[in-house]
Amino acid sequence: MAPPPVPVTAAPVQKKTVPVVLRTIGNVEAYATVSVKALVGGELLKVHFREGQEVKAGDLLFTIDPRPHQAALREAQARLARDLALLKKAQDDARRYARLIQDDLISREQFDQITATAQALEATVRADEAAVDSARLKLEYCTIRAPIAGRTGSLLVHQGNIVKAEDEKHVLVVIHQIQPIYASFTVPEQHTGAIKTALAAGSVAVTAVIPGEEARPVHGRLTFVDHAVDQATGTLRLKATFPNEDKRLWPGQFVEVTLKLADEPDALVLPARAVQTGQGEQYVFVIRADQTVEYRAVTVKRHLEGETVLAGGVTPGETVVTDGHLRLTPGARVAVKDSGDGG
Repeated sequence: MAPPPVPVTAAPVQKKTVPVVLRTIGNVEAYATVSVKALVGGELLKVHFREGQEVKAGDLLFTIDPRPHQAALREAQARLARDLALLKKAQDDARRYARLIQDDLISREQFDQITATAQALEATVRADEAAVDSARLKLEYCTIRAPIAGRTGSLLVHQGNIVKAEDEKHVLVVIHQIQPIYASFTVPEQHTGAIKTALAAGSVAVTAVIPGEEARPVHGRLTFVDHAVDQATGTLRLKATFPNEDKRLWPGQFVEVTLKLADEPDALVLPARAVQTGQGEQYVFVIRADQTVEYRAVTVKRHLEGETVLAGGVTPGETVVTDGHLRLTPGARVAVKDSGDGG
C-alpha cells in the first residue's frame, strides 16, 4: 500500500520589488553635548533649573555673586573718567602750545613734550576703555545661560559653593541636545560602494527599532559617513539623524538599525521558513502538479522580515513547502493544508 500523503503547508514563489537593506546594532548619541563651566570666579548664588529639566538656548542656569565684578567695573569706569579729563586738558594745552610755537614764544622741546603727553594719554584712555569692556564682560559672565536647547544632567556644583574661573576639572552641568538626535553604527566595509551609490542618488532612509517596541520604528536619514574604514575591524562608521519629536530615543540607548540602500525589482521571494539547511547547502521542496515534492538546492541572497530573497533555483509561481519538511523525501506525496504565507 502507498503511504498516505504528508500534510504540509505551502506558499507560492513570488517575483516582486524588495528593498535592499543592511541591518546592524546602533548606539544613540546626543546631537550636541555642552559642558557648562564658569568663566569668572565667585560664590554660586543661585541655581535656576532642576536636574533633568528641558531648557531652551538662552535660559538662565546659574548666578555667580556679581558684587566683586560690579566693583571692578566701577573702578575701571572711574579710571577712564579721570584719564579722559587729563586727556582733554592735554589736548587743550597742545592746541594752545601749537599757536605759541608759531610765534616763537616757546621752545620746540616744550611743544614736543606737551604733544607727547597728549598722545600718551590717548593711549591710556584706549587701555581704560578696554578695561571697562573687560570688566563689563566679566560682570555679564556672572549670569550663565544655556548655550543650546536640550536636557540638563545631574547638578555637579551646588548653590553656595565657590567656583573658579575656567576650571577644567569642575563642570557645573552637562546639557545634551536630543532633538534631533544621532544613532551611530558600523557596517562591513564591503558595503561602502553601495552606500556611496545610494547617497549619490538622494537621501538614504534609516529606521531604528527600540528593543520591545518593534511595532513602533523611528524614521530618520543617513547624515554622516566616516572618511575612512577602520582597519582594525574592517567596518565603516555611519550616523543617522532622527527628529526624535516624541523623545523616544535617548543617549546611550542601543537600537536595531535598518539602512535602506535601494529597491531591487523582480526579485525571487518566498517565506523564510520554506528554506531549509542541509549538508553544505540550502534547499526547498517544490510541490509539482501531481502533488509530489521535488528537492531543489537554492542560493540565498539575503533575508528580509519573514521572507528570503533567492538568487535562483525556483521560478515565480511555483509552490514551495513552508512547514512539514521533517517527514518529506524527494518524490513524496503531500496534502496541502493551507496555502499562503504558512499556517
